[in-house]
Amino acid sequence: MIEDAAQAVNAKYKGRYLGTIGHIGCYSFHDTKNYSMGEGGAILINDLEMSKRAEVIREKGTNRSQFFRGEIDKYSWVDIGSSYLPSEINAALLYGQLERIESIHNKRKTIYDTYAQGLKDLENENLLRLPIALDNAKTNYHMFYLLLKDSETKFDLLKYLKTYGIQSTFHYIPLHKSTYYENQYGAKDLPITEGCSGRLLRLPIHNSLSLSEVNFVIKKIKKYWEYSMLPKRVKAYLLVHVAFFYLLPFTSNVKGGIKNAPLLI
Repeated sequence: MIEDAAQAVNAKYKGRYLGTIGHIGCYSFHDTKNYSMGEGGAILINDLEMSKRAEVIREKGTNRSQFFRGEIDKYSWVDIGSSYLPSEINAALLYGQLERIESIHNKRKTIYDTYAQGLKDLENENLLRLPIALDNAKTNYHMFYLLLKDSETKFDLLKYLKTYGIQSTFHYIPLHKSTYYENQYGAKDLPITEGCSGRLLRLPIHNSLSLSEVNFVIKKIKKYWEYSMLPKRVKAYLLVHVAFFYLLPFTSNVKGGIKNAPLLI
C-alpha cells in the first residue's frame, strides 16, 4: 500500500503517524506545506528490500551509497534511477523547521482554534459548517475551511473577502473529475464528494499570520452575512468603496486594512 501523506507531516491516526501506515508513505515539502524546502519531499519505506532499491534509484541507479558505507569496493550502475537528492541549501531550510516542528505545530493550532471559536456562532445559526475534529486522530492544522450552503455563497464570500485583502481560496477539484482520470477510467458520479468540493472555502493559515489578522478575517466573515442581506445595488456600491480604502495600503501608507501584504494561504 502506497500512502499519500503529502500534507500530513506530524499528523496521527489511531496513534500512528500518517505516512508510516502503508508499505510506502510519501511526504511533500512544497512551499504550501506546513514544513517547506521550496520543492522536495520524502519517501518513508516499511520494507527493507524496497528501501534498498529506493536508495539505488535515488542515486541515479547506482550503488554509490553502499560504496560510501564501505560495503563494496567500487560502485556502478545497477538499476534505473535519476537524481532525486535535494541540495544542501534546501535541506538546511527544511532542517531548521523540523527542529522547531512542535512550535510551528502549536502556532498553527492557535490560529485554527481562534478561527473555530470565533466562527462557532455562525455554525450554530446553520450558516456554515466548521471542520470536524476526530477523537482518534491528531491533526497537523494544515488548513482551516468553511463548508458553505452552496457554491454561489462560496464564490460570493470569496469575492467579498478579497475586497479587504484577504486571500481565501476554493479547494482542489475531486480527483475523479480530473481530465486524466476521466480519460483513463471514465466519468464517475460521486455527488457527496462533488457537493463538498463545490461548497468548501479555505481561509488563510500560515505561521506568519498574527492573531490580530485572524480576528480581522473572523470579523469580516461575520460582516459578510450582514452585507449579504443588503439589496444588490447597495452591495455593489459598498464593494467599490471598500476595495479602494482597504487595498490601497498595500501600495501606499494610507491607513486601513492589513498592511504590507495580503493574507496568504
